[in-house]
Amino acid sequence: QVQLVESGGGLVQAGGSLRLSCAASGRSFSNYAMGWFRQAPGKEREFVAFISWGGGGTFYADSVQGRFTISRDNAKSTVYLQMNSRKPEDTAVYYCAADWRPFQTAPPLLNEDDYDYWGQGTQVTVSS
Repeated sequence: QVQLVESGGGLVQAGGSLRLSCAASGRSFSNYAMGWFRQAPGKEREFVAFISWGGGGTFYADSVQGRFTISRDNAKSTVYLQMNSRKPEDTAVYYCAADWRPFQTAPPLLNEDDYDYWGQGTQVTVSS
């Protein structure tokens, strides 16, 4: 089992950058595939980015491809989401999620139901 806590959210101007962190507690973090999702006001939660257990596999939603980068530091039990070139439509609550999936790089996990563990979310607001 793993517990997830997101941090790094806040207010940023359009075009700016922000890095979110998701710290995990529990054993064997490196065996978990990790994902970032977001939920904007009045909308359903949507997939943002995925990274496999060892970091060798990543996948992004079309809306963030080329602007966001997901990475992980297994020694620190943390996954990151670097967000550049922010747009007002990136405003949302961002959640990290985990699923036990050692030694598997593919396929990427794109659906909420693929993940067993979730953080509480962190608010990101992009002003125009």
